[in-house]
Amino acid sequence: MGSQDNNALSSNSFLDYKYAKVFVAGHRGLVGAAIVRKLTQLGFTNLVLRSHAQLDLTRQSDVEAFFASEKPEFVIVAAAKVGGIHANNTYPADFIGINLQIQTNVIDSAYRNGAKKLLFLGSSCIYPKFAPQPIPEDALLTGPLEPTNEWYAIAKIAGIKMCQAYRIQYKWDAISGMPTNLYGPYDNFHPENSHVLPALMRRFHEAKVKGAKEVVVWGTGSPLREFLHVDDLADAVVFMMEKYSGLQHLNVGSGKEVTIKELAELMKEVVGFEGDLVWDSTKPDGTPRKLMDSSTLASLGWTPKVSLKDGLVDTYKWYLENVNL
Repeated sequence: MGSQDNNALSSNSFLDYKYAKVFVAGHRGLVGAAIVRKLTQLGFTNLVLRSHAQLDLTRQSDVEAFFASEKPEFVIVAAAKVGGIHANNTYPADFIGINLQIQTNVIDSAYRNGAKKLLFLGSSCIYPKFAPQPIPEDALLTGPLEPTNEWYAIAKIAGIKMCQAYRIQYKWDAISGMPTNLYGPYDNFHPENSHVLPALMRRFHEAKVKGAKEVVVWGTGSPLREFLHVDDLADAVVFMMEKYSGLQHLNVGSGKEVTIKELAELMKEVVGFEGDLVWDSTKPDGTPRKLMDSSTLASLGWTPKVSLKDGLVDTYKWYLENVNL
């Protein structure tokens, strides 16, 4: 297996390696693009990036050849097959199979080719459906998952466990971070299968353009949700690469809750929709509360910096420049 000299747990600072090769897997997605922006801003000059057309991460031989050739010193795994409830229900084999293939290939090849450190990113859906709120890291595997996305969640849990196993068996510095609900530039604004925040942004924008008198939103607006701007996640990724080396995966959240009603009213203001906001309380609300306990990361010294208002303004500016019809 990989060289112990290269792979041993390192005390050197990540920020001392600005000329080292850093492979960001999934650099065109919401998360990967933000990580590339952050690393570039910090002066990293040797980022290794491959589009899906250039490198299919599900193909083991291709991934092995890439790592053998490039030998990146640091690896951040932001590549994943993602989607909403409908997609998970329709394509369960894709969600478990593709994600298991991507992460297994990348994690193993990174180790075998002497990478100093790897960070694997997952999502808050790894936790049991009825986990305590706020959700602590040790809630993992304490109860059944939400059935609508268990295929994706099982793959991500396997990724956490693979990082832990390689750390235990090979003394290799593989860590995991589990972000809360993310938003920002390069989000998915698809009318049918986007998440609540980009879906609301698109609906208010389209209503404004059409001069509609009202926007109807499902439910009562009472559920509590947590959102983190993707630039804050990128900041946390650098912080973890720099400061964290442990077996436990870390939650990455804002720690701030907002009701769907507060989110919708703020979105209405940011977009500049002048009509009425109407709640259809005959429609379901979903889970009443979903908040991650990110106190472990906070105790290490990391705090989010982007307020929800500023984050929405930034995201809407990007939407107008890139998605606006």
